[in-house]
This record gives sequence, structure tokens and C-alpha cells, in this order.
Amino acid sequence: MLEIRSTLTIFSVAVVLNCLVQPSIAADLVRLRVETIDDSVKIGYGTAIGDVDGDGKPDVLLADKTEFVWYRNPDWKRFVMVDNLTQRDNVCIAARDIDGDGRVEIAVGALWNPGDTNNSGSVHYLIPPDDRRQKWTAVELHREPTVHRMRWVKLAKDRFVLVVAPLHGRGNRGGEGDGVKLLAYDVPQDVRQPWKTNLIDDSLHMTHNFDLCQWDASSESEELVYIGREGALVIHWNGRSWQKRRLQRVQGGGEIRFGRLGAGAGAERWIATIEPLHGDKLVVYPIRDTSPTANPADRVVLASDFVQGHAIAIADLAGQGRPQIVAGWRNKNAAGDTGVRLYWLDDDGNWQSQWVDQSGMAAEDLRVGDLNGDGRPDIVAAGRATKNLRVYWNEGRQK
Repeated sequence: MLEIRSTLTIFSVAVVLNCLVQPSIAADLVRLRVETIDDSVKIGYGTAIGDVDGDGKPDVLLADKTEFVWYRNPDWKRFVMVDNLTQRDNVCIAARDIDGDGRVEIAVGALWNPGDTNNSGSVHYLIPPDDRRQKWTAVELHREPTVHRMRWVKLAKDRFVLVVAPLHGRGNRGGEGDGVKLLAYDVPQDVRQPWKTNLIDDSLHMTHNFDLCQWDASSESEELVYIGREGALVIHWNGRSWQKRRLQRVQGGGEIRFGRLGAGAGAERWIATIEPLHGDKLVVYPIRDTSPTANPADRVVLASDFVQGHAIAIADLAGQGRPQIVAGWRNKNAAGDTGVRLYWLDDDGNWQSQWVDQSGMAAEDLRVGDLNGDGRPDIVAAGRATKNLRVYWNEGRQK
């Protein structure tokens, strides 16, 4: 293995392209306390974190098989917003305060049938009642088949759009045919009226996920990193139109997340992926060139024992001033484990790992956020085969 150590930061670790790094099994970096807040999850397709009731505490939201629900922080009482929305499964949820009132706006995706690339998939905006513990009203929006992921994206100080990503292009068979239509939905003044949609990209043919980021730290708008079978894109709104470019060296995959070492235009960036789609590999791509258009320098494989890798996040759980990677998979591997692990670079530039949950979580999705206001990000994960929703409370760095 060839290593080149930079004098700038320990993130400047160059590893031969496609090299597999086996992280050391070291003492745990952070102390994590597990709390199960639901042990009767049907599938746990998608998770979100946000303040639903405006009490100043971030709640946990879940897109489950037939219900969209939220769990009130800190007693975790479960409230159903919408149930049996369509005749097929729910699949995704987006929650964010986009109007500044301290409470999240919520959009959801349903009618999940990845085998039907013509008639499946639906998109809905949820109108809250005065008492948000009661049922919400769903307004159906324009849809593309196989709607799969969605996020609220900031384009300017007071402007947000809902970005929705299908899995396949309309009428596709085996990933061949029309490109996947990644769409931005403009929020109308009256949310019951039609929402205008804008095409962001249709160059990929089998996509799976995207993440929000500040790729260019000087940009007011949030950018997207977007991944599919054919590779990954960086996409940004320039105030007039959507601009995009291919991320060189990033291979096709299913999950993608962005992280940054510190603030400002000179901070190094990370991209972490799970490859291929529903794959076995956790991969990190360090980006040491600080120019806004820089590409990854290397491809470092951190793990190759996932089975149906399906969950990933980047955050500084340890308070190191640099991020760690949280990743999980949903089917048992050769060792008989499902689970979630934490990966980090130590002060000597070596990769380390620890278990977050060994075989107690068949990770379908996960999110990271500070749930108790102590300044330390916590982990929320939903398990498919394990039928559970868990919080992993971050109790600080190990001494």
C-alpha cells in the first residue's frame, strides 16, 4: 500500500486507487447508548429528523409500509399522520422547516413498486391540522414512476424546493430506456394548487439516492451529490438554471453522503458511498483540491462485507473537528451479522472502526442529528428484518 501524507491535514491520505483498507479494530471512539423507540416497525423505508410540534425538540419521523408517523421527543409517543395513502407501500419522507415557523413541512412518497416503471410512484404534500398529533391531509402532486427519495433543498435565503428522485426512468426495463427524471417542485402560495416542476437531470438510468451539501462553501444555495448505477453528479442552482457535472472516479453505487473538514472554501471534502447499488462495499473519496470544481483524488474501500448496504451518514460524532462515517446494511453477511458501524481516521491517518449495533439493526435507513441539545450528534436507524427503530445516544468521546 502506498501512502502519501500531507502536511496540511490528516485527511490528505492518498491511497492507491481501488485499494482495500481494513480499518483496525480499536477502542471505541465514542460511547453510544441504545434506545429502542419502536419494536414493531414493518419495514422502515425512510427516516427524518425535525421538530414537528414546535416545542424546540427535534422529533423522529418514519415512512413505514402503510403509515407515515412521527415520534415525539423525548417520550417517543407515536403519532400517525397518514395511513393507507395508496394501495401499495410508502417509500420516502422529507421533513424540514422551510417557512421559518419552527415546525417542519413534510412531503412523502408512496405507491412503491420498482417493477412497474409506468404507473407506480406518488408524491404528496402533507397539510398539518391545528393539533399536529391528529391526522394530516395529503395533497397529491405530479409524479414520475418509481418515486424513491426526496429532500427539501435550499436555493436562496427564503426559497426552498422539493427535490424528488425516482429509481428508474419511465418505461425502463433493466435500467435501459429513458433517463431518470430528477425533479424540483416549487412550493405554491396555496399548496392545494398545482406545483410547478423543473427538470434537474435525466442523464442517469438507474439511480438510488442523493445528499445535500455545500460543495462550494461560498454558494448561498445548497448543492446535490447524486448517485446511480452509472456514477455520480454534483448539481447546483446558479440562480437561473440547474448546472451539473460528473464526479470523476466515483463509481456507480446506491448511497452517497457528503462531509467537510471544517468551514470555509479551503476545507477538504469527503464523499462516502455504498457500492454497487445495494452493494457490499463502503467507499470514501477524499477531495483534497479545494477548488470548487475539484474531483476525488482516490478511492478507498473501507469495508467489503456488507450485504445489501443501504444506510450511510457523515457527521462529527466525536467532536474531533473532522467527520466520521456511519454505515449499515440490512441482510446477514458471511459472519451472520447485520448492523451499523462507525469509521474514522485516527490522528496517525489510519482508519479505525467500531460497532454501533452488531446484529440488532438490519439497517434500512439512518439519520444523524442532535436530539437532546447536548451538542453531540445522535444516530437514528430503522431496521427492516429487525423491525425496529432505534436511537443511539452519543454520550461523548471515549477517554
